[in-house]
Amino acid sequence: APVLLLLLLLTAHGAIPPPEDAARMARFVLHACDWGALATLSAQEGLRGYPFANIFSLSDGPPGPLSGSGVPYFYLTELEISVQDLEINSNASLTVSLAQTPYCKKHKYDPQNPLCAHIIFSGNVVKVNDSEAGLAKKALFSRHPEMESWPKDHNWFFAKFNITRVWVLDYFGGLKIVTPEEYYSVKP
Repeated sequence: APVLLLLLLLTAHGAIPPPEDAARMARFVLHACDWGALATLSAQEGLRGYPFANIFSLSDGPPGPLSGSGVPYFYLTELEISVQDLEINSNASLTVSLAQTPYCKKHKYDPQNPLCAHIIFSGNVVKVNDSEAGLAKKALFSRHPEMESWPKDHNWFFAKFNITRVWVLDYFGGLKIVTPEEYYSVKP
């Protein structure tokens, strides 16, 4: 009961969405995070076919409460091992968690505690087309300004995570499944 009261107080002040609003929670957590763990199926010798997780900087839009598109964008190079995996099989999963924000530490939630919300996306990673590149660049460089100075000879490109399913773990009782339509229909 005290934990539920705390959650209700926080949501009343706009801190986090209520647990019963899984789609809004997913959008909130993604927008609050600057990086995530991207899992691919390895194409590397000795690891072929095994899951392989790696950390990537990401952004769904510039910081601010109303600026998130919900689309996870990345700045990638083919020199990166996980990107090489994606060239063979673009299917992946992406996990983001409030554990990377001050929220969980402030409330003394272990990262594995469901109250320290985390979201798992499944889908595939694709290069963005020219019409979307400006949006991806603004989203990423506004949060990760260092990216603009990364070596040009690495042939960086913008990519996005095409979401096919969303799993939300933000309260006790198990995962909640959110469709892409539900996810994109909510306001951040």
